[in-house]
Amino acid sequence: MRLRGIGVALLFVFLAAGMVQNVFAVSFTPPLSPLPPGSQGKAVVLSSLDALYPMGQYGVDITYYLTEAGFQVTTLTNRQISIDFLLTQLNNYSVIIWRTNTYYWKHIEYWYVGEVANSATELKYASDFANGWINANAGILGVSLGFFKYHFTAQMLSNVRLVMLLASDSLFLSSFMLNAGVSAVIFSLGPISLSFGLIDDLTTELVAYLLMGEDVSTAVYNVVSPYVQNSNPEDPLDSSYSPSFWFQGNGALTI
Repeated sequence: MRLRGIGVALLFVFLAAGMVQNVFAVSFTPPLSPLPPGSQGKAVVLSSLDALYPMGQYGVDITYYLTEAGFQVTTLTNRQISIDFLLTQLNNYSVIIWRTNTYYWKHIEYWYVGEVANSATELKYASDFANGWINANAGILGVSLGFFKYHFTAQMLSNVRLVMLLASDSLFLSSFMLNAGVSAVIFSLGPISLSFGLIDDLTTELVAYLLMGEDVSTAVYNVVSPYVQNSNPEDPLDSSYSPSFWFQGNGALTI
């Protein structure tokens, strides 16, 4: 939807700078180049509720942009995302995009993992279940803040440069990611909806900005500010809506 706006904005920048001869090198498919030698170049897209709220074409676009930038992209959905994966595999990636949402059980907020409830995981992580850090009452396993506080220890995610948390209240997870070694985290400040495709559209735009070389701070600002200034379509359920994206960590980070 708004990716066309990126190309238009860049056109005006080039015209203002007297760089007309280079205008036609710019499009809303980012002008990408291979990553420098030594870069890990591995990204993972996790869509925990894809069966209910599929990413569809947005997932295709995000994968395309990352692949064109030189990343090796892995996409996991629904039950492919397990507790074991969260605890043993995340550090294999330099960019992580996790798209999920939350539910409450006995006044505790849980983030859907994707793995369905099963006896093997309940036995393996019996103490986590007993402490309320993992919950199976939704049929899909969910993890609470206590899970991240206990398991995401220092340097556990030292290879991860950027995590994008597309989920309600993911601000609360950000500090645990940073403490585990992540360089920067983009998160949601409050509740979000995975319906209507708006969050996915904004995420695709954010990825495009980042892959055009913008740092985290600039990319997030460029996605958020037009909504704050009322120059973009509104959420169909909330006329005062503006994207709740923000970030913590190294705002000067580029990927």
